[in-house]
Amino acid sequence: MELKGLKEIRKKRKISQLKVAMDLAISREAISYYENGKRSPDVDMLLILSEYFNVSIDYLIRGEDFSRKK
Repeated sequence: MELKGLKEIRKKRKISQLKVAMDLAISREAISYYENGKRSPDVDMLLILSEYFNVSIDYLIRGEDFSRKK
C-alpha cells in the first residue's frame, strides 16, 4: 500500500526522508518503501507517523482527510 499522504506531507514541510528516519529511529529506506508502496507499515508505525506529522492516519494513507460520503 502506497502512503500517498506521507510523501505529500513530508514534501510540504520540506523534511527529508533521512530526517524522518533519524527522528523515528528507522531506516531511510523504510520511509522510501512506505512512500512508494514497496512495504506497508504496521499499525504502530502508522500511529507514530501520524503523531510525528500531526495528521490523521487516513491522511497518511489516502492523502486526504476522512469525509463521509453522502
